[in-house]
Amino acid sequence: MSVQAPPAPADKQRELTTRLRTRRFDGVSRAFELLLLLSLVFALLVLVILIADVLRDGWRVFTGRGADFLTSNLSSSPRRAGVAQAIRGSLLLSLITALIAFPIGVGAAVYLEEYARNTRLTRFINVNIRNLAGVPSIVYGLLGLAIFVNLVFRRDQTLFGAALTLAALVLPIVIITTAEALRAVPSGIREAALGVGSTKWEMVRHHVLPYAAPGILTGTVLSLARAAGETAPLILVGAATGFFAGGSGFQEQLFGKYAALPVTIFTWARNPNAQFRALTAAAIVVLLIVILLVNAVAIVLRNRYERKW
Repeated sequence: MSVQAPPAPADKQRELTTRLRTRRFDGVSRAFELLLLLSLVFALLVLVILIADVLRDGWRVFTGRGADFLTSNLSSSPRRAGVAQAIRGSLLLSLITALIAFPIGVGAAVYLEEYARNTRLTRFINVNIRNLAGVPSIVYGLLGLAIFVNLVFRRDQTLFGAALTLAALVLPIVIITTAEALRAVPSGIREAALGVGSTKWEMVRHHVLPYAAPGILTGTVLSLARAAGETAPLILVGAATGFFAGGSGFQEQLFGKYAALPVTIFTWARNPNAQFRALTAAAIVVLLIVILLVNAVAIVLRNRYERKW
């Protein structure tokens, strides 16, 4: 039977030093964790205060006018002004932006992640895509004004030109979120698909994209929700800042004058009339509900694809 020798004094000193450092590190970690928690609580408190203030002012409009506020068109009179044209314009903008940005963004990300070689050109493109994602939205508004409004549509400020501008705004974000979702796919899925004789396109289409679909849909829909709340680009590319007689046909709405909820909110907020301030709060509530519905769609789609896998 062997007797274990007592630890040497040097070993005891090292063990004591390690414990002290561990305790000190734990204390710093707890302090940092508390700081993060306080930051979260402060941000949520500010958000709750802002939403409560908006709901308090907007509730008067909904109780006083009811559904008339949602079905009335823009007007210079606060008693007749509504957000029907703005809601219709925002929904059309979001739909066209999604139809343009989603396939182009997903296709570009699939090519860069699955087909393109790791060359200097590919790395240069990836860096510039990430840089474009951080460009202020006003720059995209200037781009849309110079290219889509002045060059393509010959100075006609149309809803389709605004949708192209918003598509350019969200396209880098769609590419980045799709690329991150594709990188998260385990390599074993690719190897198993190729191992049973699938071509690369069949592997991407039937295995990689379905697995990455929750992340792709979540990132894409959230980027579109951001585009739905943008104001500066729409002002530059000609969204109506006042009332107008909008056409009832789809073609007239697509290539004629248009309104959007963010621009309507911006216009009413600048009006010195106190009644327009209440309308501004009510329009903000409507915009928040629209964005929450879009986010809810993203969550439902994500959960649906997650259950399949």
